Amino acid sequence: MDTTEDIKQSTQSPLANAWAELQAHADRGEPLEPDAYRLAFADPEFLLRREVRGIRFQLELLKPELGLQEAGIHNTIVVYGGARFVAPDVAEQLLASARAGGDAQAIDLAERAMRTSHYYAQAREFGRIVATYSLRQPQEEKMFICTGGGPGVMEAANRGAHDVGVPSAGLNIALPHEQETNPYVTPQLAFKFHYFALRKMHFLMRARALVAFPGGFGTLDELFEVLTLVQTRKAQAVPIVLYGSDYWRRLLNLQMLVDEGAIAQEDLDLYQTADSPDQAWDIIRRFYGL
Repeated sequence: MDTTEDIKQSTQSPLANAWAELQAHADRGEPLEPDAYRLAFADPEFLLRREVRGIRFQLELLKPELGLQEAGIHNTIVVYGGARFVAPDVAEQLLASARAGGDAQAIDLAERAMRTSHYYAQAREFGRIVATYSLRQPQEEKMFICTGGGPGVMEAANRGAHDVGVPSAGLNIALPHEQETNPYVTPQLAFKFHYFALRKMHFLMRARALVAFPGGFGTLDELFEVLTLVQTRKAQAVPIVLYGSDYWRRLLNLQMLVDEGAIAQEDLDLYQTADSPDQAWDIIRRFYGL
């Protein structure tokens, strides 16, 4: 592992000249001319070629791996959930503004935001519970909140850890509508991905448990990938908690898959449901005998 002095020396070496050249072009707003003589690893046109995709995969795997190792992040509790749920105080402001404006559609949307804002509050409390537990543990046994780094439930879980001064990670993804990392992710643990596949790998590489709060397509995608990996023993068995039993009962009828012979009855034991932050934490705590 590189030390701070190693990194300092590397940036003072001739290899850093390539970065200095790129930075100079950026500062001056000058386009880069195609140049066969440019160092390969400092040539963005080369690195973005289709044929170099495999190297980009490796880089996207390695960069967060080194960053998390250096920060001492060995175990994570991954929190999935929708990006569109807002904090209760924000929902109250939206509702007051909508009512003042008198727009019926805006009022309906604000009332829905108010109705679902408890997911934000509960994810924040769950993050606080996990972080508070970790405060008392040696580094190797701490469990750190890890989210997708975006708004909504993700922000709430990171915020809960931030409330008690414990670092938390955010694995964000570059999207067409540009999702910014929420302000409660620890800056040195805020990573941005291009490839969903590499991001999903990093969610699972250190996961001691996964808690899926209500969410949309992204949450379902991540949840079913985890269930599949555990079912097929491609990933170790960990607690998988579906938070909000009413939400998941209305959304999923997995018993139907059993009835049709698509999955085995015991596959329904891969996950449990919880309706409070304490209950979700108790499921994880009992699994590991904490």
